Amino acid sequence: MPKPNLLLGGLLVGLVVAAALLSWVWLPHDPNAMNFARQLEPPSHEHWLGTDNFGRDLFSRLLVGARMTMLVGFIAVGLAISVGCLLGVLAGYLGGLLDEVMMRLADVLFAFPAILMALLLAAIFAPGTATAMAAIGIATVPVFARLMRSSVLVVKEQDYLEAGRALGAHHGRLIARHILPNALSPIVVQASLSLAVAVLAEAALSFLGLGTPPRTPSWGNMLREAQGFMALSPYPALVPGLAIAITVLGWNLLGDGLRDRLDPRSG
Repeated sequence: MPKPNLLLGGLLVGLVVAAALLSWVWLPHDPNAMNFARQLEPPSHEHWLGTDNFGRDLFSRLLVGARMTMLVGFIAVGLAISVGCLLGVLAGYLGGLLDEVMMRLADVLFAFPAILMALLLAAIFAPGTATAMAAIGIATVPVFARLMRSSVLVVKEQDYLEAGRALGAHHGRLIARHILPNALSPIVVQASLSLAVAVLAEAALSFLGLGTPPRTPSWGNMLREAQGFMALSPYPALVPGLAIAITVLGWNLLGDGLRDRLDPRSG
């Protein structure tokens, strides 16, 4: 039977994903339409979550913000998984000098958190959504590289792998058919936890002006715009703040539940 944290995490994540998908087919209002006669209104039948300082509908902006959060998170973590797992497999399976060089490279990347990486990329290119995705992805690569390497080091010493080598199976087949399937469980768990970190990183980068452009609704942008109007209305800050908290909680609970479910040693 699924544990409560897995069910609750899946429910919260599913709610955010549903909001993101809904934003592609239906929005109650234009998220960028300004109405200065309706500034900082509380929730009502017309504006379900109220309006911001420009009179824009918060619920519509919340839905589009969910879309941007999921887009940045999935692409950034997908990049980190692809590159990190490749480096980890090569380092763990081949070992030797290659292992040493790749792990030292991972140590260097560990010194650059997502925000610092975004500052570096923004100085070279331009701040934007692509910059945020690249920064979060590159900063997360070492986590997956080290995790995959440790898993490969354990799996490659198993007897069935030695039997495969004795039968003449080439390295690619051993990696694809035997090593990767047995090393993916911790990667799945870490992916869920990394998505929680990516949500926070994307919001922080957008808040600092290094992520999603101001013309595109995102939860970090909404928080930045609301900070000067807290005394007049709490809703423009409360809505994206709660959305970020719920999303991060959902991914963390889902990762925790997946760990319990996939770890055979857990009770």
